[in-house]
Amino acid sequence: MVSSAERLARNLDFSMITRAKELKSRFVFVVLALIVYRIGTYIPLPSINPNALKEIFAQQNEGILGVFNMFSGGALGRMTVFALAIMPYITSSIIIQLLSVAVPQLAALKKEGESGRRKINQYTRYATYILALVQGYGVAISLESSYPISSGVVSDPGVFFRITTMVTLAGGTMFLMWLGEQMTSRGIGNGISLIIFVGIVAELPSGFLSLGSINIHPVAVLFILLSALALIFLIVFFERAQRRIIVQYPKRQVGNKLYAGDTTHLPLKLNTAGVIPPIFASSLLLLPLTLTNFNSASTPSWLLDIASYLGHGQPAYILAYTAIIIFFCFFYTAVVFNSEETAENLKKNGGFIAGIRPGKPTAVYLDYILTRITVLGSIYLAVVCVLPEIIIAKYSIPFFLGGTSLLIIVNVSIEFVGQVQSHLFAHQYEHLIKKSRIQGRK
Repeated sequence: MVSSAERLARNLDFSMITRAKELKSRFVFVVLALIVYRIGTYIPLPSINPNALKEIFAQQNEGILGVFNMFSGGALGRMTVFALAIMPYITSSIIIQLLSVAVPQLAALKKEGESGRRKINQYTRYATYILALVQGYGVAISLESSYPISSGVVSDPGVFFRITTMVTLAGGTMFLMWLGEQMTSRGIGNGISLIIFVGIVAELPSGFLSLGSINIHPVAVLFILLSALALIFLIVFFERAQRRIIVQYPKRQVGNKLYAGDTTHLPLKLNTAGVIPPIFASSLLLLPLTLTNFNSASTPSWLLDIASYLGHGQPAYILAYTAIIIFFCFFYTAVVFNSEETAENLKKNGGFIAGIRPGKPTAVYLDYILTRITVLGSIYLAVVCVLPEIIIAKYSIPFFLGGTSLLIIVNVSIEFVGQVQSHLFAHQYEHLIKKSRIQGRK
């Protein structure tokens, strides 16, 4: 039996966007905020020689700099005020989430509701600023390093350059964090995700143009593009896949009213960890290669050997990349989904799974189901991320065709469309209520 809400959702018409004034204002705010972000990616840092910097990135683009430059929308390659992008905030958020499991004080804050969430967000902001200062100092030191071709990057090196670079880059990250929070509250979707999404999409035109300069057959280029399209369809299918566990609620009496029993479902996503495992794996594996490139003159031989084994397309790199992705899939899923807390909430609300006793047996059953679907999710993530890496290594294609970038693009697109549908659904429901009230008065 189809419910009235489902019938209303099926009759949803996207032409209502022109009549939904609140949705239009939110959409305009998001567009204007993203324009401000893109303008900031072209404001350069002081005392930077763009020609020498371009020469550095031409040789270092296959390391971790290429990944971070992709996430920053090209801001790192131009060394602008938004060069660090929003990555320090993402790293701080992940660290705080991990600490909230290990530290009892943070775990207690999570249970305090809205007040606890505000305190955790405040701690995340402090950690973001500290991490941005540290990374900004690292960027300044790297630009002043003794790497042969980087001697002319900084026109006025010294303490003043380091301080201004630290403060400017940290300020740019904090501004982007604030802008993302404003987009989340006043716009549509998650502001932080939209900033990363726009940064990747903004590099698509230059990435497509660079495909023409690759010395491969045009048929191979067409095959690469078709493979990327097929990969997008695969990501959409698996990202929307979920295991629905039926939860039943018995009849209950509240005061003089008797409420009938109800049946709902608990959705468990196939890929609960999202894009966190590929990001962690890429950062860990590309770090030795970047260190050797920046300090090739004084790099120890053992680090050079590690970097050679962990090069793109090497068997050791593929195996390590797959193993780290699978590990972080299970690790991060265990962090974001607390089966004991979920089972306790079901027990408090009177819900139960058919054939499973409430409490501890329910938590064990949820862990069993989640472990099985996480096996499939980890294999899916490994395949999606490893296959494009092999193609990237073989044909030297841009990073935007990698699995991580495609995962972010697809996930943010699905989330954004879902938010738009929710706003349209609320607008249509409100319109029906007003219409029914007018007819009732008549």
